[in-house]
Amino acid sequence: MAGGINILVVEDESIVSKDIQNSLKKIGYNVVGACNNAAEAVDLAREHHPDVVLMDIMLKGPQTGIDAADQIKQMNIPVIFLTAYADESTLSKAKITEPYGYILKPFKEKDLHISIEMAIHRHKKHSELKKERDFLYSLVENKEGSKDVLFVKTNSRLVKINMKDVFFIEALKDYVVINTELTRYTVHSTMKDIEKKLAPNEFLRVHRSFIARVDKIVAIENHNLILEKDKKPIPIGGSYKDELLQRLNMV
Repeated sequence: MAGGINILVVEDESIVSKDIQNSLKKIGYNVVGACNNAAEAVDLAREHHPDVVLMDIMLKGPQTGIDAADQIKQMNIPVIFLTAYADESTLSKAKITEPYGYILKPFKEKDLHISIEMAIHRHKKHSELKKERDFLYSLVENKEGSKDVLFVKTNSRLVKINMKDVFFIEALKDYVVINTELTRYTVHSTMKDIEKKLAPNEFLRVHRSFIARVDKIVAIENHNLILEKDKKPIPIGGSYKDELLQRLNMV
């Protein structure tokens, strides 16, 4: 796959940078730029939009490679960290930017090649999944953007869910689970994205990990919501309790 792949090299040491560039060219990659500081790295990434950025964690200047990676991440460009520092503190800071890999110096050309190919593959799959998710959740029953229905993909089919049939929605790591009376639909999304698709007068966030349909609530018991059809109790988060009580029209 090497042919046609554009790489930006961000490395503090000029000799090491030259070695990396030579290795990349030998493998068959295109080096579209090289620099030794965070500010220039961000500028070059914006200018060339490379397929991958190889980023040294320790750079010249006030900003680190982690700072640069955080900004480049917003451009939807995968970053692989190059580092001779494998201590836990450095890795913890680097993880926040969600890099597509780490290469410890010194490294072999084979390690470089494998890391780049894996990063490109993962990024492609991630981009396809995000595009598919955005498309699926943009589908509605009419042009006015009705929130009465939602289309989700399950078993290679697009299935229409009537929102009046939904009891609650639960967060599960990188997924959400939409629970109806008879079926559970697991979708790659976030609670924040799902919440935007719901009619605010019909659904209410009652916990960091739960959204309930208001007209399905039949009781509150021991800090839990009890829903129709003997669905499992839903915990009530402390920061959501006041709004919930206001919505339930208590006397």
